Amino acid sequence: MQPRPLNATETEVVQLRDALKANGITLPSLGVDLVTFASSYAKPLIYLGNCDAETARTLTEALRKAAGR
Repeated sequence: MQPRPLNATETEVVQLRDALKANGITLPSLGVDLVTFASSYAKPLIYLGNCDAETARTLTEALRKAAGR
């Protein structure tokens, strides 16, 4: 299986960034993991990166709300 084109993976990153932003969440390191993109790994990974405790709490609340809890 060939890796997906970088622009397809970048599109997913943009969509995720927009969805997170709509919930008041910013992951500053969010992006395409270039190591997996450049390797023979079939599916390039998206790097979510680090975040502070407040961002983690906001992300947790958004996920729980989306799950109906």
